[in-house]
Amino acid sequence: MDFQPTEDQKALRAGVRGLLAGRYGRDALRASVDSGVGVDRALWRELGEAGFFALRLPESEGGVGLGLPEAVLVFEEAGRALVPGPLVATHLAAGVVPGAAAGTAVVSAFDLGGPLVAHLGDADAVLGASEVPAGEPVRSVDPLTPLHRVAVAGDSSAYREAGALLTAALQVGSALRTVELAVRYAGEREQFGQPIGAFQAVKHLCARMLVRAEVARTAVYAAAVTGEAGEVAAAKLLADEAAVRGARDCLQVHGGMGFTWEADVHLHLKRAWVRAEQWRTAAQGEEVLARELLDSTG
Repeated sequence: MDFQPTEDQKALRAGVRGLLAGRYGRDALRASVDSGVGVDRALWRELGEAGFFALRLPESEGGVGLGLPEAVLVFEEAGRALVPGPLVATHLAAGVVPGAAAGTAVVSAFDLGGPLVAHLGDADAVLGASEVPAGEPVRSVDPLTPLHRVAVAGDSSAYREAGALLTAALQVGSALRTVELAVRYAGEREQFGQPIGAFQAVKHLCARMLVRAEVARTAVYAAAVTGEAGEVAAAKLLADEAAVRGARDCLQVHGGMGFTWEADVHLHLKRAWVRAEQWRTAAQGEEVLARELLDSTG
């Protein structure tokens, strides 16, 4: 079985990367952080026009008619660019919530477990609820992922598998980006008359980052093809680890500079922490895999 992207899939990924580079580059990301705006409605509509949210919606319903393998490539690029907002929930709501496919509606979801909802203040709808509930703001570790606590949690379990996989793809994109940031900085920063990338300890850090990210990416691609619950759980586990540990290692490579507000490393780490709690946590993924192992040996 060949898990390599086709030429059409590569072109799709390149097109999304080009769109996001032009529309949501580093300057736009930092402007979002400074303003505290988690959802840019204009960008949301542009993503809708590009087919981001309607990617898996059948052509007969006005969508693009592609599948999960293509969706994970697109979401990987969004994770790489750290595009904020409930991308996964709005994508899952295409064909269910009016305006979601076109990007004219922002849709959140009960994907954090319990009564927490991300981007509730910007949401026109919430998956798992008949109407947008009232909520109390809760301080979030990620400046671009505002959280609210609601009185009663809704049920978005019907979307859990696809939601977990697409979130894993976002994590993979972030993990790969932190590899790029670490390698670039290691080649630029000098100590003792040579780039720090020449030191074995730094080489090992970057190598481990790359291995984790590529293993996670392979798992996400495989799960997108098979669609099996165990594969999705494993992909989310690996992607969460790659994103969180990758950001930490990237911070380590940057040294003191990595702890400053001006560096982007902390943004990847904070977003990775939040995503690790979305749709399926590590404990939940481990339970899925344990049940599958028990069933296969029983």
